[in-house]
Amino acid sequence: MLAAGDLIPMQFGSFVSEAQAIVGRPLTPGSVAGVARRTTRRVIRRSSVYVAALPAGCVRTSVSGAVVWRCGGAYYQPYGDRYVVVYID
Repeated sequence: MLAAGDLIPMQFGSFVSEAQAIVGRPLTPGSVAGVARRTTRRVIRRSSVYVAALPAGCVRTSVSGAVVWRCGGAYYQPYGDRYVVVYID
């Protein structure tokens, strides 16, 4: 059992002299980029609108691991032999 005379006073912060953040390390648990990546998920919602062919100038991209085609401000996802309009939230 400890008595009052056995306690050793310590200054606050004697364990760590200063906090350090490493710039460019987004995978660190407390980094803003790491937190944003873990809390922000993009959701793809299908509509009931289908098209037989994509408009000109579409770019193939990936959203949350799903392949979609971006055509201006619209997104399309392959569905069989046609494409369905999708909304990305």
